[in-house]
Amino acid sequence: MPLILESNLPGLELIRRGKVRDVYAVGADKLLIVASDRISAFDVILGSGIPDKGRILTQISLFWFEYLKGFVPNHLISANVDEYPAELQQYREQIEGRSMFVHRAKMVDVECVARGYISGSGWKDYKQTGAICGISLPSGLRESDRLPAPIFTPATKAQSGHDENISFETAAESIGVELATRLRDLTLGIYDRASAFAETRGIILADTKFEFGFVGSQLVLGDEVLTPDSSRFWPRASYAPGGAQPSYDKQFVRDYLESITWNKQYPGPVLPEEVVIKTREKYLEAYRVLTGRSL
Repeated sequence: MPLILESNLPGLELIRRGKVRDVYAVGADKLLIVASDRISAFDVILGSGIPDKGRILTQISLFWFEYLKGFVPNHLISANVDEYPAELQQYREQIEGRSMFVHRAKMVDVECVARGYISGSGWKDYKQTGAICGISLPSGLRESDRLPAPIFTPATKAQSGHDENISFETAAESIGVELATRLRDLTLGIYDRASAFAETRGIILADTKFEFGFVGSQLVLGDEVLTPDSSRFWPRASYAPGGAQPSYDKQFVRDYLESITWNKQYPGPVLPEEVVIKTREKYLEAYRVLTGRSL
């Protein structure tokens, strides 16, 4: 399969080109989402892609959409190019295996984050304030410790740069108490189901983020779901709280970037082949372990 850094689908309206996904309009109420092989770190798209990354992320999302569909509806219509509208068939080489044909949803302008363990920005918040997003936590927690119970920590959605953690109350002021409560309950419900499943695969789901939107009056789960780009997956066998954990994500990329002289501004550097290969292997391993399938 060719490396796809930017999809090129002439005749379709490109609505958005994000860090990974290209989104096209299909008629007035449908979208084609194409996951590229781009990779970003520190909110900068890097000069190298990771072969098959877009396919892997798409297939992991499809696995979870299917697993969760009895609990929460989603925006997916089909991921089978044979079932796409006729005008999309000509792009098969670029989109097969890495695209989703979906309902166009009015997205809620809040990132919905569930945390079961203390890591990342949550760990930074806790060290400074003893809380995450205004939620007080017991003193003495170590980095990567399991929390007493999973927590909902919303964030503002940023088109570029870091998302900003906010309190539940701030989210409720923005989108309304009723919707904020629904999102909190859905987010924690999905997290409970997904983390319980991941445990059966020997994986800890430390935290994850979701996006929701409305298709008509129905609230649906959208975008990507429970992938290594949107979640922290840790191997259970090596879990040792008190520091950062090995994870199924772009760890090799971050480690390499921290070892070189780079100001973490555009343009992103080109990655050595060894880092590209190891990162691809991590994404493939995440897919195999979670789904029990080979790509």
